[in-house]
Amino acid sequence: MGLTKTEEFKKTHNDVAALAKALAHPARIAILQHLIKTKSCFCGDIVEELPLSQSTVSQHLNELKKAGIIKGNIDGPSVCYCIDEKGWKRIQKMMSDFFESYKGKDCC
Repeated sequence: MGLTKTEEFKKTHNDVAALAKALAHPARIAILQHLIKTKSCFCGDIVEELPLSQSTVSQHLNELKKAGIIKGNIDGPSVCYCIDEKGWKRIQKMMSDFFESYKGKDCC
């Protein structure tokens, strides 16, 4: 879908699509699972857990941060990442609303 067409859709459609895009890579799911397990950690710790380079992990962290799923606090030359609780709750509600909208109606 071209960028010029996204404004033709409702904000909720664009929000769910942006979230789905942010979650649409196994590395990002692995990062989130690691952050859930460890509560918080530095980028280098995540690099040790994944079969990816530091620059690739940083790109994935940036996408998750941009989507409001995680946050990072600068601690000297390093950034400590954790789940953004406010963003996480917003995402839970958004996805819950989306999945609960289906009421099991007859099909075809």
